[in-house]
Amino acid sequence: MRIRVEGQHPLSGTYRPSGNVNAALALLAASLLTDQPVTLRNVPRTRTFDALAALAERLGAQMTWAAADTLRVETPTLLKRVLTTEDTQSSVGSILFVAPLLLHRRHVRFEVDFPLNRIRTHLEALRDLGLDVLNSDGAVECKAETWQERQVLLAQASVTATALTLMLAATLGERTTIQNAACEPHVQALAQMLVQMGARIDGIGSNVLTVYGTDKLSGADVTIRPDHIEAASLAAIAALTGGRLEIDGIERVDLRMIDKIYRRLGIQLDLDETALFVPKHDVLTVSNREEDVDASIETGPWPAFPSDLVAIATVIATQARGTSLIHEKLFSNRLLFVDKLKAMGAQIVLCDPHRAIVVGPTPLRGIYMDTPDVRAGLGLLAAALLAEGESVIDGAQAIEHTFAGALSKIRALGAHITVD
Repeated sequence: MRIRVEGQHPLSGTYRPSGNVNAALALLAASLLTDQPVTLRNVPRTRTFDALAALAERLGAQMTWAAADTLRVETPTLLKRVLTTEDTQSSVGSILFVAPLLLHRRHVRFEVDFPLNRIRTHLEALRDLGLDVLNSDGAVECKAETWQERQVLLAQASVTATALTLMLAATLGERTTIQNAACEPHVQALAQMLVQMGARIDGIGSNVLTVYGTDKLSGADVTIRPDHIEAASLAAIAALTGGRLEIDGIERVDLRMIDKIYRRLGIQLDLDETALFVPKHDVLTVSNREEDVDASIETGPWPAFPSDLVAIATVIATQARGTSLIHEKLFSNRLLFVDKLKAMGAQIVLCDPHRAIVVGPTPLRGIYMDTPDVRAGLGLLAAALLAEGESVIDGAQAIEHTFAGALSKIRALGAHITVD
């Protein structure tokens, strides 16, 4: 998808973020752990979710849309024990279906067309659980085992590895301790769903989880919490374009660190428990002066500032008076998009794959660009919306892989976006 964006039009009005797609993917996989009906509400109809929902149907799940965003899942039986490369190529999240397959079929073959080191943490977790895991010819084969007590120490605080371990622990183990667990809101949502289904989990929201499994999980009725990344991104875009915006349906607890970092970059948000208001911002000025730079922004595992917002934070820094250090601590490729911002006129020095120094404010001008990363998509769109002139973004469908209907919702706020 190619879009044209005419910049410098304020975004104003009321916006409601979609459900958290990462939570939705994990909850969909968990729905296949039981033969009882599961209802998922506030489901984000993203490209990624729809692809994994189609995979769930091929595995044997019966899917019924009761409303535009309400999905009823029933899984009387699972028909397959092999996830082919066709099944897994749409998303690494497809590995989540290993849990229901192991529970019901006791053996699974997971074929991949990417290097296995991308899921090394996941495979190590399976081995920590005592499962028989064999790597061969671009595939992983795994056999189910039950256990009385196990301890899992994740090499990385991976969301997907934590979710996979949680589901297996809730169904195959009696007592399982997961250390260095991810604790993002979407992991908490999965843990809370498993509790509703009959498991007991201590430590939800922390990086140490203790799971007491059950022989048979029941059904559940779950409302997916709003996507805090989408909400925070739109709040920033409204501030950058000089608009006024109300964002409804948020959870304040998910935005506390984001609010703190935004204030450091000069964006002031008014937050209550279920809504936030973005007032008109005339000038952004960094406010937390460090020894060498005016502001230092560091990403980290939750509850630190999320890596998924590093692109948005960098765009804000280009418009804030002062010098900011953006330090992406988790991933080595998340700052590659800064070349696009530099081409637009931003003053950015990429020190190494993890650090960039941004001097602002600098006016941006429209250019042609593609989206190098799903997570950078909204950041590049933000830059285009505040830039002078027209920008062309190729591969813009990447934005809606993660954020359901985002482009149409942003247009409704006054953005001038057309699809070629």
